[in-house]
Amino acid sequence: MSEIRRSETVTTIPTPEIVIDRVTAVHRLQVLTINTHKGFTALNRRFILPELRDAVRTTEADLVFLQEVLGNHDRHAKRYRDWPTTPHYEFLADSMWPQFAYGRNAVYPNGHHGNALLSKFPIIQHDNHDVTVHGNEQRGLLHCVLDVPGHREVHAICVHLGLRESHRQNQLGLLCDLLATLSPEAPVIVAGDFNDWRLRADNLLAEQSLVEAFRWAYGMPAKSFPARYPLLCLDRIYVRNATSHEPVVLSTRPWSHLSDHAPLAAEIRL
Repeated sequence: MSEIRRSETVTTIPTPEIVIDRVTAVHRLQVLTINTHKGFTALNRRFILPELRDAVRTTEADLVFLQEVLGNHDRHAKRYRDWPTTPHYEFLADSMWPQFAYGRNAVYPNGHHGNALLSKFPIIQHDNHDVTVHGNEQRGLLHCVLDVPGHREVHAICVHLGLRESHRQNQLGLLCDLLATLSPEAPVIVAGDFNDWRLRADNLLAEQSLVEAFRWAYGMPAKSFPARYPLLCLDRIYVRNATSHEPVVLSTRPWSHLSDHAPLAAEIRL
């Protein structure tokens, strides 16, 4: 099995617009995960990042797990008039999520993309783990440690795994290795695009005491791809030392037109 490698991450400090109560313990978190498809609709027909930001804001999520989010793309920036002047994860964070972390995974001549976490709570530590297999399909695990009132630490891991089964099995093994290093008592939330249409991740992650939100509630993971007519179970929300409640697939308008993946949302109780 390959070893985990660390790659670039970026964070910000809190902005003054949002003041976090450091006294009252927080026991409920609203979580959203979405593959942003680099800010384009399915088949790349239209750039819709501003519309996606508006939709994400309506969820009022405390944590937003993003996959395939652009850090930079010089050619697109010149082509599209409404292209933001900031990285896409920062544009999506806006004034609603005062902290974010970005893990750069795929790098190409015009720019780069990766995973990101938007958070209403301080990110006190972050590492981007490169789990690329043999130089193909550059992938990563963005691990953030959050300072949530009432808890010593809360771990959030944003995941984007490969398209090949052998690669996913290797990457899931690396995810398990990472999970094994975390405090056995700390709450852990793992979410993102697992590309696991063969439904093989749950049993492996159960060995690390992770429970999948939709399987717990409905007996199987959520169908999230393609967004307009979801047929495949690609995206997941897992928890450890926490419980998930009222998980939902956001597959109706406007979500069905804002990416090729339907977002998943759930309430996580710590």
